[in-house]
Amino acid sequence: MRILKAHYGPHEKSVMHSHPATAAVFLTDAKGQFTFPDGKTQTFNVKAGDAQYEAAVTHLPENTSDTAMDVIVIELKGHSAKSKMAGTK
Repeated sequence: MRILKAHYGPHEKSVMHSHPATAAVFLTDAKGQFTFPDGKTQTFNVKAGDAQYEAAVTHLPENTSDTAMDVIVIELKGHSAKSKMAGTK
């Protein structure tokens, strides 16, 4: 895995980039938008402490709010993100 901390200032936009499957934990309330290579967009509105999982993706994140946004992104590498509890088949 790789762990990243991302900070976006008010109305700051990133560049188009890719991630393997990820888990994200938002450190601040945030409003924003993802733009995908095909031009489609997806808005988000999250609260501090919210967590999300997303399969591998290519996107351009944008903070659309008037306040900064901070998020911890955990990239899952190698094997798929399936988990197996001890003692289960």
